[in-house]
Amino acid sequence: MTLLEELTWRGSYHDSIPETGEYLNSSQPRAYIGYDPTAPSLHIGNLATIMLLVHLQRHGGKPFILMGGATGRIGDPSGKKSERTLLSEEVIEANLQAQKSQFSKFLDFDGNNSAELVNNFDWYENMNVLSFLRDVGKHLTVNYMMAKDSVKSRLDSGLSFTEFSYQLLQGFDFHHLYSTHNVKLQMGGSDQWGNITAGTELIRRMSDGKAYALTCPLITKADGSKFGKSESGNIWLDPSLTSPYKFYQYFINTTDEEAITYLKVFSLRTIDEIQQTITDHEAQIGARIAQKALADELTTLVHSEDELNTAKRAASILFGKASKQDFEELSKVQFLEIFEAVPQSEISRALLIDGLPITELSSTETNFLTSNSEVRRALKEGSLKLNKQAVKSETIVGEADLLLNEFLLLQRGKKKYHLVRVV
Repeated sequence: MTLLEELTWRGSYHDSIPETGEYLNSSQPRAYIGYDPTAPSLHIGNLATIMLLVHLQRHGGKPFILMGGATGRIGDPSGKKSERTLLSEEVIEANLQAQKSQFSKFLDFDGNNSAELVNNFDWYENMNVLSFLRDVGKHLTVNYMMAKDSVKSRLDSGLSFTEFSYQLLQGFDFHHLYSTHNVKLQMGGSDQWGNITAGTELIRRMSDGKAYALTCPLITKADGSKFGKSESGNIWLDPSLTSPYKFYQYFINTTDEEAITYLKVFSLRTIDEIQQTITDHEAQIGARIAQKALADELTTLVHSEDELNTAKRAASILFGKASKQDFEELSKVQFLEIFEAVPQSEISRALLIDGLPITELSSTETNFLTSNSEVRRALKEGSLKLNKQAVKSETIVGEADLLLNEFLLLQRGKKKYHLVRVV
């Protein structure tokens, strides 16, 4: 199966210019994707394009990553409804260094067709504006640039010359890599089509050369909006921005349709292995086989197997049985992440010195259960629990019951929780 055929099967192909498939079948094709460091981390929308480079490398091609140390100071208007907030040079550089380290998790930088990382600030740093306008700007007409969707979509709301010039810069990036590294293909998300083809046009006009373009569909959130550097609800690849537990939970909670789509796009399994997983999933609807396979593989790939095991242990604490030891194996940060959406209250540690009846803890001190009669019903049903363990009416709660020396977890039934912080 050719690379283009595999990308198509995986749902990672959106469009390309003629003869791109033939170039991909040539001896060690070279392709790049650009990433502007306008955020401190990459996100799963970026991961969809990174996988294009991963599959290129697996098929014998040589991938290039272009870091936008220069273009990141301007900001790409593609897919944006308003002007970006410009970042300082210090923030751009910090973001760039943070993102660089993330690519090594997905691409091989040491093999025969090793990936290379370049920074467009290196060729713009000493270029003056007159040289750029004379040598580059004259090759694309205003009419040609105005016809791009990224420009047309912003004409009513306004588009600064700064953002208008972005496609010219991205186009010249392509020409530079074409001239210096023999890179003949640029890939990216479907919203990049206009910028990418501006590059193929510059190569044709400036060097009388032939270059290629390929895009993949955008990965979108549940509301249909795309994942982006400044949008809310992102799933980041940096554990300090999206913890491994939240990362795992995002994919384990996807719909059946999303899980199958994401499995094809993100998984490094073979097509036969993915198809078998889908077949097993469809044969056991409700067992969430695709979601589990997806969450396991991606959490391991982006974070580590140890973090996957921690995330799964945390999930089992919330949705299954757990001992005090299970809680003690978590950090306070992990513990609070699990129960962040749970109602909370505080009580004084002094109340636990002589012991506090479970009936008072559940009602008077926390209002977890609203009346004594509700407490009695819960105790009679055996549905009232402390720290995941069933309790009786005579249970006395003391400091020895504290989780991580600070918390008590009340529960009624399977889904009703209340977290007590002891201060």
